[in-house]
Amino acid sequence: MAMVAINIIVFIVLEIMGDTHSAPFMLEHGASYAPMVLEGQYWRLFTCMFLHFGFEHLAYNMFSLIFLGDIIESVMGPVRYLIIYIVGGLGGNIISVMLSMRSGRYAVAAGASGAIFACMGAFLYFALRNRSSFGPSHMRRLGMMIMLMIMQSLVDKGVDNAAHIGGFVSGFILAVLLYHPRKLSVRRIE
Repeated sequence: MAMVAINIIVFIVLEIMGDTHSAPFMLEHGASYAPMVLEGQYWRLFTCMFLHFGFEHLAYNMFSLIFLGDIIESVMGPVRYLIIYIVGGLGGNIISVMLSMRSGRYAVAAGASGAIFACMGAFLYFALRNRSSFGPSHMRRLGMMIMLMIMQSLVDKGVDNAAHIGGFVSGFILAVLLYHPRKLSVRRIE
């Protein structure tokens, strides 16, 4: 909930100061833009995760974060959840900048969705590791949810698909590195 609160507070402050729908305004306040990042403004890879283009963008991302963030935090604990959110989001933003430079198409980017997709990638790894507990119908539902979110990001205009896919892959890899469930040792009573 702290991550949701931070995103909401940043949005309210920026909305009071100006227009969160304006790309120049968002760029002035920390949005990502590949040429500026490559000129040494690397901090934009971090700050853009807390900026949103309008209320609908914020609302959609925060509802997704409440759902996925709560699951990841309860499974992995607050520190590992924060690592997945921040490092996974950075991974998605780095992939986005790299692909922008390769294609030569640049856009001002902002939003928590790369970090949210990192949580989704971590959740997929958790579910795969514990698939016997989830059962086949829940695994199918999780697969459908992931496919629908990816398909929606491919269909919607102005969505940074590279950040989504990069965040998803980063979150999955981070979960592989961070999620080590303890094996229960059963003592024999004699």
